[in-house]
Amino acid sequence: MLDYKLLEALATVMECGGFERAGEALSLSQSAVSQRIRALEIRLGQPVLVRHPTLAPTPAGQRLLNHLQQVRLLERDLSTALPTLETASPRLRIALNADSLVTWWAATIGDYCRQAGALLDLVIEDQDVGLKRLRDGDVAACLCANPQPIAGARCIPLGRMTYLPLATPDYIDRHFPDGPGEAAFRHAPAIIYGPNDQLQHRFLARCGYHGPFPYHLCPSSEGFLRLARAGLGYGMIPRMQVEERLATGELASVVPGEVLEVPLYWHFWRHSGSLLAGLTTQLEAVELS
Repeated sequence: MLDYKLLEALATVMECGGFERAGEALSLSQSAVSQRIRALEIRLGQPVLVRHPTLAPTPAGQRLLNHLQQVRLLERDLSTALPTLETASPRLRIALNADSLVTWWAATIGDYCRQAGALLDLVIEDQDVGLKRLRDGDVAACLCANPQPIAGARCIPLGRMTYLPLATPDYIDRHFPDGPGEAAFRHAPAIIYGPNDQLQHRFLARCGYHGPFPYHLCPSSEGFLRLARAGLGYGMIPRMQVEERLATGELASVVPGEVLEVPLYWHFWRHSGSLLAGLTTQLEAVELS
C-alpha cells in the first residue's frame, strides 16, 4: 500500500511549485521533502517528477496526484458519515479563468460552499489551457473552453460568455477615426490577459486581420478593465462585467455589433465524493451570457 505522507509531499511540491516552498508548507526541510519523493519513486520503481526544464509530474506522478485528489474528497464524505473519524476539511482545488471569477462564479457557488463548509483553493488559468491542470493531477476540477473530457472525468457544458471589443470613446476616436480596418488594427494598442489568451487573435481573425499588433499584457481581470477605462488600449471584455459602463457610454465597441462567444465546460473526476457532486449541481444551474 502507498504511504500517503509521500503522496502529500508530491502534491505539495506541485502545488507550491518547488521543494523549498513545499518544505515550508509541510514544516519540513527541503532535504526531507526530497527524501519523501525519492522514497515514493523507489516504492514505484519509476520517477514521479520531471525536474527539468520545468517541474512537472510524470505519467505515473499524474496518476498518483489524481488518486490523491479523489481520496481527499472521499475521506471528507467518510468523516461526515463517521464523525469520530476526524479529518481536516479538504480544500477544493479548482482551475478557472479570471473572468468567471470576477463575474458569476462567487454568486453561483457561495451559498453552497458556506453550507457545506467547503474551502476553496482557486488556480487562475486561461480558459483555453485549464484542462491541463486536471490532467496533471494538480486540481480536482476545472472550468475551461475544451469540450473533450479526459479519461476518468466528466464534462458538463455550462453555457457561453459573451466578449466585446471595448475601449473608451476617446480611444476609439484617436485610433479608429475611419472605423476598423487593417491600418487601425496594426497600430492600435490592444490589451491581452496573458501569453495563452487567444481572444484578441480570434477577434482580429474574424475581422479579417492576421498581422502583428501592439499590446499590453495584464494578468488581472480588474486591471484589464482599468487599463481599458484609462484609454490605454482596447480588449475583449465580458459583457456581464461592463453592462453599466456600456449603458453610460464610458466604454464602447471598436466594431459595433461584433461579439465573441466563448463556451465554458466544467470538468471533474467521476468518483470524487458528494462535495464536488454538490458543487457541480450548483454550477449546472448557472445562466451565462
